[in-house]
Amino acid sequence: MTPRSRAESRAAARARIAQQHTWVDLQVQQAMERGDFDDLPGAGKPLNLGDTHDPDWWIKKLVERENVAVLPPSLALRKEDAELDDVLDKLQTESEVRRHVTDFNERVVAARYRLPSGPPLVTMPRDVDETVAAWQERRTTRLAEQRAKARAALTEQREGSPQRKRRWWSRRGRESPGAR
Repeated sequence: MTPRSRAESRAAARARIAQQHTWVDLQVQQAMERGDFDDLPGAGKPLNLGDTHDPDWWIKKLVERENVAVLPPSLALRKEDAELDDVLDKLQTESEVRRHVTDFNERVVAARYRLPSGPPLVTMPRDVDETVAAWQERRTTRLAEQRAKARAALTEQREGSPQRKRRWWSRRGRESPGAR
């Protein structure tokens, strides 16, 4: 490429950029005339730029928009401890329950050794064997209730439905030999 053609290509690029700016301005002007920008959300409201620049403005807006609750570790662990039995009741096997409780206990112990940030940690680790025994007891009770409900529904269904007719193959074996 010769120096002259390079200069020409730069001049052509500048001209395209200038034309693009005028084209964009023309498109915006036409949209304004059509009323495309009327009744937009936030129309007439001042921009909230604040006095200082906050580099985390986008995360704060995300938290506000999505209603994300960010709790200090001690409060998050306290909330998890309160909901732990319900979470464990959804698990199917004892090994899963043990794994979940062990993970919870490890996070509680780790939070105790961190520098304090927020409220004090009052949540204590759970005894794995006691928690598993309580889970088994709740599970046994829940399964017994489900079985009782199923039996009651089956009994209700049998009593509510009319007597079923015997099928021809079940009647055949009960006929007397002389009836043929």
